[in-house]
Amino acid sequence: MRIEDFDDLDRAILRELMRDGRITNAELSERVHLSPSACLRRTRALKESGVIAGYVALLDAGKAGLEGAAFVFVTLEQQGRAMLDAFERDAQRHPEITECHLLAGSADYLLRVVFRDSRDFERIHTDILTQMPGVSRVQSTLPLRTVKTTTVLPI
Repeated sequence: MRIEDFDDLDRAILRELMRDGRITNAELSERVHLSPSACLRRTRALKESGVIAGYVALLDAGKAGLEGAAFVFVTLEQQGRAMLDAFERDAQRHPEITECHLLAGSADYLLRVVFRDSRDFERIHTDILTQMPGVSRVQSTLPLRTVKTTTVLPI
């Protein structure tokens, strides 16, 4: 399904669930002005279609002891399919890497990495990032503060 396939009620349900995935069906149905049974039916259909991929708890990284984040540009020695696949498999193995994006541009990948402190980031850089398959260059950028972050999509 694509966004154009949703009606206003589907969009309202999705907006509410993106804000609070733990909302009860009774509260959700009240907020979107549907009967509980109709709301549950639509929510199940959205789950079955794959539009709702899952539910998670969002943690405060600082309170979880992960004070820092870095955006890391990675350039590989070459961009053959085997090299890309090996790098991506390895990226999946490291919980410190919270995002991995294949890029068009001067770097091959953009990673988001979380860490406890500068020593931890040095460990990640030395023992993980530079040791990943095919890596020829690693360039890190440290944000000074986060202005906006959201998981809510504009639907």
